[in-house]
Amino acid sequence: MTASGVLDHIERLIAQMTLDEKVGQLTMLSAELIQTGPTREIITPDAIVEGRIGSLLNLWGTDRVREVQRLAVEQSRLKIPLFFGLDVVNGFKTIFPIAIGESCAFDPGLWERTAHAAAQETAAVGVDLTFAPMIDVARDPRWGRTVEGPGEDTYVASRFAEAKVRGFQAPRVDDVFAVGATAKHLAGYGAVQAGREYASVDLTQRQMREIYLPPFRAAVEAGVVAIMPAFTDLDGTPMTASTAILRDLVRAQWGFSGVMVSDYGSVAELVVHGVAEDLGDAAALALKAGVDIDMMGGGAYTKGLPLALQRGKVTMEEIDEAVRRVLRLKAQLGLFADPYRRCGADRPVEAAGADAKRLELAFEAACRSFVLLKNKDGVLPLLAKPASVAVIGPLADAKGDLKANPDVVVEGLRAARPEIAFSFAPGCDVDRIDEREMQKAVDLAKGSDSVVLCLGETPAMSGEASSRARPGLPDAQCELARAVIDLGRPVIVLLFSGRPLVLPDWLVEKAQALMAVWFPGTEAGRAIAAVLSGAVNPVGRLSMTWPVDVGQIPIFYGERPSGRPAAVDVKYSSKYLDMPNEPRFAFGHGLSYGEFALSGLKVDRSVIPMDGAVNVEVDIENLGAVAGEATIFFFTRDPVASVARPQLELKGFRKIALAAHERGKVGFRLTAGELRFVGADLSPRLEPGAIDLHVGQSAVRDMLLSTRIELKADA
Repeated sequence: MTASGVLDHIERLIAQMTLDEKVGQLTMLSAELIQTGPTREIITPDAIVEGRIGSLLNLWGTDRVREVQRLAVEQSRLKIPLFFGLDVVNGFKTIFPIAIGESCAFDPGLWERTAHAAAQETAAVGVDLTFAPMIDVARDPRWGRTVEGPGEDTYVASRFAEAKVRGFQAPRVDDVFAVGATAKHLAGYGAVQAGREYASVDLTQRQMREIYLPPFRAAVEAGVVAIMPAFTDLDGTPMTASTAILRDLVRAQWGFSGVMVSDYGSVAELVVHGVAEDLGDAAALALKAGVDIDMMGGGAYTKGLPLALQRGKVTMEEIDEAVRRVLRLKAQLGLFADPYRRCGADRPVEAAGADAKRLELAFEAACRSFVLLKNKDGVLPLLAKPASVAVIGPLADAKGDLKANPDVVVEGLRAARPEIAFSFAPGCDVDRIDEREMQKAVDLAKGSDSVVLCLGETPAMSGEASSRARPGLPDAQCELARAVIDLGRPVIVLLFSGRPLVLPDWLVEKAQALMAVWFPGTEAGRAIAAVLSGAVNPVGRLSMTWPVDVGQIPIFYGERPSGRPAAVDVKYSSKYLDMPNEPRFAFGHGLSYGEFALSGLKVDRSVIPMDGAVNVEVDIENLGAVAGEATIFFFTRDPVASVARPQLELKGFRKIALAAHERGKVGFRLTAGELRFVGADLSPRLEPGAIDLHVGQSAVRDMLLSTRIELKADA
């Protein structure tokens, strides 16, 4: 069927539909395999045959999907296929590092490849659409869903969004090995008050436009087929009902023509928000704002839309337009051409060795996600220094579930370094001390040359509905760590987490090495061993600032300047009495087994016109004795503007691999258009004047190379 033929077919279907069938296309229910929230509906074969369900989430497996799809396309009146959605955040069968970890690779090519691999495995079990990527900018590590996103920076989140959308939907969204992507959660969800899940959001319109919306625009420009609004509100209007954002901005201004699917139950929750009296009101608000699909809404659309229509709060034309978008998505996914394309018995088989290639990709991604935070006296890599190493801690299985496999880290190390004697003791549970187990661990450490201490969170301690007022190490782990460190052995701490952790001062000071390994995924043990042993040189850099204390939160590098900046000897300046302003570890921080030095920052012109560009170049040298890879960040600063600008704004990042003692160059190109900002009237502005350019290996300002150019109206 041609493209015009598909559109004609969609119009014929809409003309034939009853109201119940139309509302059915706008209804998504959850199957029984996994529940991502409270169950509110019962799915029966009759509901599908009667056209009262348009899509399902949490159902996979080709046989089961095919069985359900057959009800829709062979037994229903209009033969409209279902589509099947699933949360595939960091892999399906092959698990890649969590997003906050993977973002530390600063590698869009890697981000795209892992999304494509996840799409292949997801499509192979009959799934058509993933509810990913999550591209919420997060600046508060108390928020549990920090784990799912790309960190604190808008530019990074935008590049992450593009890469993930391309990866999931490649080579075409209707390909049998591709899935549709859903950009979530539009927008500002990462700014919930006090980092508390589902809390209200208090943001300015400027913050929304400068920080939280650009990643979603990047996803739209990359061709994302679906968007999920956030649970939260903006200025008292829940996103699910925000015509200003969903309809006027995203659809009308950005040109997004895809489907908007509500978050789990969020349409019905408009009543709880206090902006709708009942389901009829809630359904009208969401539909008019542009929400096409009600996910697990407890009847918000099935019961509410007929009420809203009866009351005159929505029109049949508005319902038809939402149905039209849903049917077009099904056409984009290739389901009208072949409803069994991802679940058919005769679907193409993947090439031999695909699983092995994905495992190698998971290994690469894990290695590149690790961030070496401290390495005193070159204790890492292990090389031939210790004859015996004690692996201690409740996270030694890389998940915190010691019943499953307590030896993930140990097995990886033994395989990588068979000449070293590795031994293991958990020492404590994740959040509970056991005096006998701790004594066993201490005794083991006493008899070893060095210790690898595995501490942090379990996956259950981060993610949705897992906010932590104190995002640090549980007391039991601190007690264990102090007992081990006090022995005086060299201690290497591996930090497993889904967020930046607030670490005790004594741990940071006394541990010889600290490395953030996040939740590394399927190849955790092998990747950890490869980096600790020196087979792989760490390349990760922090995509989110790590605070010294909870009292600094929210903390991020891109603050606006103060009229009274911090000054050591000035009482009335912006600082704390009881701690430094500076973070524990800054955005971009990360060490290598070598050392890189930057010099010779140059620009090809010092004055550029308002429609011009400047090329920036910097020299870099690997001062170390081993090959390594450096990450170089390019920031700008507009020192005088009609609206005060952040002290640093990221405009690019590059990676360069250098052999020992090798020199190289890294270049950036900056167009004048990239210097536009949101003006006082919230419209884009480009103003002439001086622009400071900064290049460095992190966002620590006094370590950046700097120069200045001028943006001139008559250049």
